[in-house]
Amino acid sequence: MSFISFVANNARWIVGGFLLTFFSAFGQTFFISLSAGEIRAEYGLSHGEFGILYMASTLASALTLPWLGRIVDRYGAAKVTLIIVPLLAAGALGMAMSTHVLMLVIVIYALRLFGQGMMTQNALTATGRWFAANRGRAVSLVTLGHNAGEAVFPFAFVALAAALGWRQAWIVAAVVLVAVALPVITALLAREREPLSDAPDEKAVPVRDWTRGEVLRDAAFWLLLTGVLAPAFIGTTIFFHQVYLVELRGWSLSVFASSFALMSVTTIVFALMTGALIDRFSALALLPFFLLPLAAACFALGLAEAQWTAFVFMGLLGVSYGLSSTMMGAIWPEAYGTARLGAIRAIVVAFMVFATAMGPGVTGTLIDLGVSYPGQIVAMGFYCLAISAVMLIVSRRLVARRDAHALANQPTVP
Repeated sequence: MSFISFVANNARWIVGGFLLTFFSAFGQTFFISLSAGEIRAEYGLSHGEFGILYMASTLASALTLPWLGRIVDRYGAAKVTLIIVPLLAAGALGMAMSTHVLMLVIVIYALRLFGQGMMTQNALTATGRWFAANRGRAVSLVTLGHNAGEAVFPFAFVALAAALGWRQAWIVAAVVLVAVALPVITALLAREREPLSDAPDEKAVPVRDWTRGEVLRDAAFWLLLTGVLAPAFIGTTIFFHQVYLVELRGWSLSVFASSFALMSVTTIVFALMTGALIDRFSALALLPFFLLPLAAACFALGLAEAQWTAFVFMGLLGVSYGLSSTMMGAIWPEAYGTARLGAIRAIVVAFMVFATAMGPGVTGTLIDLGVSYPGQIVAMGFYCLAISAVMLIVSRRLVARRDAHALANQPTVP
């Protein structure tokens, strides 16, 4: 099936998933942190204090996800959307109305849980279950919603905040979620796609369906997390402290915000390339390589001071995001099957949210203690290099295990 035919035949599900990840932006760190300066000023918070507050809210959402995330195994994507989009809109409205630190904690918790957490969980779990032979293609297209959001929303929010005020800009976000996202997504996903209804892939290797308990006892799962969580930890940390970094370097915030568009373009290109490579070779085969561009991005941002460095960083980050975002939707079905994909992904997303919570809190505290922020970014680059070697070992182990299962379950020829 050609790419165009595939998209045309599955447009409603791909666009629905795309919009879920697109509108998850309102709960993503890169969007929330655009108000970081105003929040710190109005609530009298230091970088470290706001980082710890943000970390606490995000950790609470991570603890909720393993329980709440299982609803995607019980209900269809449209029904889950009817629950999570209004709650995300309530969080956006709460950000506009909040005047107390305790309320701010609750608001950030809601934004993180229903935005980054459940919108992504709903989109990628449904896509992973709906598609088999073309899972890589489907996931790569759906995850482009994240990149489109990163391209559109920072510039739009900065412009709205300058014209109306930052609180009023959050009200607009809530209205958009209720008036646009909710009806459009639910209409697109109202009909469930028949699982595996695309043409069967004769090269596909059968995968055993693991239970969540088995996954949590699997050493390979924990080693996988050291790699797949790195882009979330690093990207969130840098985006959260983007205002501080801009001030530190003497850059223009509007120019830095415009560099998100370059990241989105490179992410789109490499996400589509990765989707095709996954369908041809598998996500496990690409595992050892996806952190290398992120390492280069960290070295560029941490060691150079010119304004154009932001565009170099964003371009390389986009390459890494294109690889990792598509792999995050395909690696878990390849490694652990699809029967309990929602429950397994809920654990993964919870740890991802946990990683995004730790980043701002830890780095914010280090900034308050006088530790060089550029130095911290360089250290993240060295971490990516080290973990790439670990991913090579994990990849070989998982491929061997998958092939052994396939061999044991070959049909007997009479």
